[in-house]
Amino acid sequence: MRKVIFVILILGISVTVAACSNQSEKSESNDKTALSTEDHVVGQGESSTEKVEDESGQNEGSVQQKDADSKVDNATETDRKIIYTANLSIEVKGYKKALDEIRTQASDRGGYIVESNMYEDAENETTNGHVTVRIPQEEFQEFITLVEEGSSKVLESSVSGQDVTEEYVDLEARLKSKRVVEKRLLSFMEQAEKTEDLLTISNDLAKVQEEIEEITGRMKYLQNKTDLATVTIQIQEKNVSLSGMSKDDLNTWEQIKQQFLKSINFLITAFSSLLIFFVGNLPIFILLGVIVIVVLLIIKKSRQSNQQD
Repeated sequence: MRKVIFVILILGISVTVAACSNQSEKSESNDKTALSTEDHVVGQGESSTEKVEDESGQNEGSVQQKDADSKVDNATETDRKIIYTANLSIEVKGYKKALDEIRTQASDRGGYIVESNMYEDAENETTNGHVTVRIPQEEFQEFITLVEEGSSKVLESSVSGQDVTEEYVDLEARLKSKRVVEKRLLSFMEQAEKTEDLLTISNDLAKVQEEIEEITGRMKYLQNKTDLATVTIQIQEKNVSLSGMSKDDLNTWEQIKQQFLKSINFLITAFSSLLIFFVGNLPIFILLGVIVIVVLLIIKKSRQSNQQD
């Protein structure tokens, strides 16, 4: 009986030890599997940084695009980005005076001339040209009014505007998204340990930063165009003349000078003709003088003889 009980105890202890051993092996196996899975996930994350960041940027960009559309819809008139351009064609009495006046008016309002061309019309003896002015948007309408009022006649006047609010807000949203991606890539670069991962992240970062520069450049261009309106002015000089009178009729001083010169020329010509006449006929005049003297002498002697008789 004691032997049977002893055998049963030994079998029970053996079964218990075997069960504990199997449980321990399963636990170790599960730990190893977990560690292996974690390492695989980490490695995959480091090797596909660009994909993860692009997906993150796209998701954020989608949300920001909705915000941008909402901003455009809710934008007031003062918040809108509008590029204004104007084209004027005017007649003036004097080109130089008109150009100086335009330059002064633009400078007083914070604007400036970006282009100026001038050419002479030899046939009509006038000066024509055109000038391009950049003027702050808030002074735009007043400047056009002053130019028109300062001219003799307005031949043409047109104003147009291009609303770029949607494009500008979209650029702002894209820039914000790219900034987030740039920040995350810089964070990944600090954590990366492998050279291969560093090169991959560095290339992705360079692309993102290049896109950021392009976006900011376009935003600056649009901002400049909306801050300063562009006005192109064609200037035609037209001199005023009285109807029924030619230019020669109005130039009295020139006619006086010409008549004076004609008078002097006539006197010189007349004196020259007389001189030529007398000098050229001098032999004849001498002969006639001798004859006259001889005749006078004969007449004198004849009178003396008659008186003596």
